Amino acid sequence: MKRSKGLIRLQLAFLLTLTHIFVTAQVKNADPGSRTSIFPKGQLASASNFTGKAWVHPLIPADSVFNIPVSSVTFEPGARTYWHSHGGGQGIIAIDGIGYYQEKGKPVQILRKGDAVKCPPNTPHWHGASPETGFVQMAITPNHANGRVKWLQQVTASEYANIK
Repeated sequence: MKRSKGLIRLQLAFLLTLTHIFVTAQVKNADPGSRTSIFPKGQLASASNFTGKAWVHPLIPADSVFNIPVSSVTFEPGARTYWHSHGGGQGIIAIDGIGYYQEKGKPVQILRKGDAVKCPPNTPHWHGASPETGFVQMAITPNHANGRVKWLQQVTASEYANIK
């Protein structure tokens, strides 16, 4: 009887270990934005302003009273915006993954969960995911008389690969 209980405990421990390994593998293989992101992915972003796949989910839409729209943006690994600028500037808060942010003429900044960036008005910049890891950000982009966003040229593969 004692031997039987010991065997059952051993089998149960083995099954629990296998279950843990399986669940851990599923989480590691999950979509980059689904692991810990608290926001839905949203709608696929326009391919005319992004390289790779990115999704935008509006969190706070602009209206006549509140002039600061806020969105979450989920980038798959390697995805990024084109160069662009904002008349009222932009704030970016890293929510998950590893991201890149670069202002024209400056080195790339690596963004990790909890990092925040303040991009000055009318400053050309781009942002997106690292090549190996997806990235989720919150973007705060005020409406402005000079426009909310001005899209520029694509970030070239050599510009993207020139991360130091």
